[in-house]
Amino acid sequence: MSIKNLDGQRFAEMVIQGASHLSANAKMVDALNVFPVPDGDTGTNMNLSMTSGAKEVKNNVQDHIGKVGVALSRGLLMGARGNSGVILSQLFRGFSKAIEQKHSINAKEFAEAMEAGVKTAYKAVMKPVEGTILTVAKDAAKKAVHAAGKQDDIALLMEDVLREAKASLKRTPDLLPVLKEVGVVDSGGQGLVLVYEGFLAQLKGEKLPQTPSMLAAMDDLVSAEHHKNVQGHINTEDIEFGYCTEFMVRLEGKRPFTEDSFRNDLSGYGDSLLVISDEKIVKVHIHSEQPGEVLSYGQSYGSLINMKIENMRQQHTNIVGEQNNAPVQPVSKEKQEYGIVTVSMGSGIADLFRSIGANAVIEGGQTMNPSTEDIVKAIKEVNAKKVIILPNNKNIIMAAEQAAEVAEEEVLVIPSKTVPQGMSALLAFNPGADVEINKGFMMEAMQHVKTGQLTFAVRDTTIDGIDIDKGDFMGIADGKIVLKNKQLLSAAKELLQAMVDENSEILTILKGEDASEEDVEELEGFISSEFKDIEVEIHNGGQPLYAFIFAIE
Repeated sequence: MSIKNLDGQRFAEMVIQGASHLSANAKMVDALNVFPVPDGDTGTNMNLSMTSGAKEVKNNVQDHIGKVGVALSRGLLMGARGNSGVILSQLFRGFSKAIEQKHSINAKEFAEAMEAGVKTAYKAVMKPVEGTILTVAKDAAKKAVHAAGKQDDIALLMEDVLREAKASLKRTPDLLPVLKEVGVVDSGGQGLVLVYEGFLAQLKGEKLPQTPSMLAAMDDLVSAEHHKNVQGHINTEDIEFGYCTEFMVRLEGKRPFTEDSFRNDLSGYGDSLLVISDEKIVKVHIHSEQPGEVLSYGQSYGSLINMKIENMRQQHTNIVGEQNNAPVQPVSKEKQEYGIVTVSMGSGIADLFRSIGANAVIEGGQTMNPSTEDIVKAIKEVNAKKVIILPNNKNIIMAAEQAAEVAEEEVLVIPSKTVPQGMSALLAFNPGADVEINKGFMMEAMQHVKTGQLTFAVRDTTIDGIDIDKGDFMGIADGKIVLKNKQLLSAAKELLQAMVDENSEILTILKGEDASEEDVEELEGFISSEFKDIEVEIHNGGQPLYAFIFAIE
């Protein structure tokens, strides 16, 4: 059947199908990340971003395609995580803006909207790099405009778009040498192709392999569990376990997993426990008084994703207040002049940031990029006239900048790419200076710190001339893999020897959860022997996956 016009109902179904297909293949997209570090999360970020957009669309399905587009744009904007998620949100932001006033669109208008999306996405990126999702989107949109001049069937147009997107994806290694060296295509481009595959399948009435029903089943179970308790029939003080904790674990073989033993162990932390798993992912819902301990236990099996913790006592108080026509009034609080928001992984690092002046610390980093909405919430929570954000990860900077755009407050993003850079910038902050002066101080401070990281390889690869085997420990200096070693401490010592020079005065060591006290003691002995004039500070950062983080000034 020929499709000459696309209305909101059908477009909503396309979005939902595209999001579902991306979700089903997110792990595959994650595996395409160039660096073999255990934080390859392009698929996860794009999946969570697109799922947020699809969720908003589901709540706003209607015939008017422009209004559905607005819902998609809003959901993607607030749910965007990581650079890939932000770029995806910008692609559909431009697309949706182009169709905002239209009840339905034809093939030509569809193609023009794709082209508008590409222009918006390119503008959002400071230094666009070809051979990425941007290139795939640009080539596909160009094909759409060309095809729309010859045919008016939107399904056939989408076939041409998908064909070109796949061809462009195959060309990405020719445009980005590091992709060719590692032998993969661009992960973000692959994610976009999956979305387009979902779009086409819906237009043709075809079914694609769907996401396992595990997640939907868990959502239904959680809803059922919460509806067991009628809020007005219990007292706030009777709630024994006050935090509704939900999260997922991406199983990574850190320790043997069986659902029964996992469930039995978690049962000691609270009640209302639900656990559903497949061979790759575990999803957990529990009411607990120690959500941090629950998350730490889950993390012992793999990476934590999609975390959510809610204070049920506060929720109950608010609900009962509303039921009694006496809503809880927020406490009036005068705004402070400055607020500092940082992102960190590990409780020790979070405490360290707070001790040197951070007002809010968002849990996240390599293993879990916070969304635009997470950052916007943190901006509001610090209750300040001027807010400074330290992302501390290159993959969070774009989401922070997007949050700055939509926030009502005056927001400055200092583009810190590592925790040491964030710490150095924060120490340079002067509460008595204006925003521009602080920007200068903090940007300058970041230039004087070097970052070293020790982690392990999650797959075999060759990068920058280094042959890396799965399980090797890798030394990363300012974002570049410079060495590998079978032994953690040997890698750590090599990295320090490569980074410490005659100008180095202070070495700060952040111990991760994978490093032992014995490792720290041996490293201390090595440093005192090799670098006699350097001042050493050691903190228990508690960060996952990165056994040591070094800050060298």
